[in-house]
Amino acid sequence: MAASKGAMRDYTVYSSELNEEITLLAYLPSTFSPFHKHSLLIAQDGKDYFMYGKIRSVIEQLMESGKIDRTIVVGIPYRDVKDRYEKYHPDGKKNSRYLRFLAHELVPFLDQTFPTYQTGKGRALIGDSLGGTVSLMAGLLYPHTFGKIAMQSPYIDEGIIAKIQQFADPSLLQIYHSVGKDETAVKTTDGDVRDFITPNRKAKEAFLQKGFLYEYNEFAGGHAWTYWQPDVPLAVGRILAL
Repeated sequence: MAASKGAMRDYTVYSSELNEEITLLAYLPSTFSPFHKHSLLIAQDGKDYFMYGKIRSVIEQLMESGKIDRTIVVGIPYRDVKDRYEKYHPDGKKNSRYLRFLAHELVPFLDQTFPTYQTGKGRALIGDSLGGTVSLMAGLLYPHTFGKIAMQSPYIDEGIIAKIQQFADPSLLQIYHSVGKDETAVKTTDGDVRDFITPNRKAKEAFLQKGFLYEYNEFAGGHAWTYWQPDVPLAVGRILAL
């Protein structure tokens, strides 16, 4: 895989919605130029995608092979497991505010800071597990802001499936969706053990019935970065494909 040749930058943005400073980890690719527009890939679990997902090398390899356009990666780290649950889970007490932060505070900051396309099709969200869930929810709620979604092993419940079924204009969203074939007993943040693959397959049927621009992949393995990392190049390549 190609080595990362770009530059990492740290930023902070104050969120009025969340009443806190949010740290951002940004990767400016080796081809970065302030005179060219760039796509945005915004990662939930931001530190994990840099550390375990090898997202820098993935971006460089895909750009070098001509599969994707110039892309800036912005990772949003979570403070701790509780913070992650409150922001990412549909029942989390900060979830609705976090979604508003993504669309109404983060995006304007990124568009002001970087040379971006400033369109929904120029912005992609990616996340694993609950990070995938909140990425999907942001896309369904703000499809003109986030036009591309990649979710790896997302938490899915009936409420999320209902949102997929009720979505008015599937042509606005492009979605990559993957889950492990062994995700039959996943220990979740709240201490429960849940079957992930069955509700993910139900979501797949809902996406297909609605006619989304959609790709589904079941990989060999379970609910861990050991299995997500090999899937990252496919996920990023599909949603950012030229």
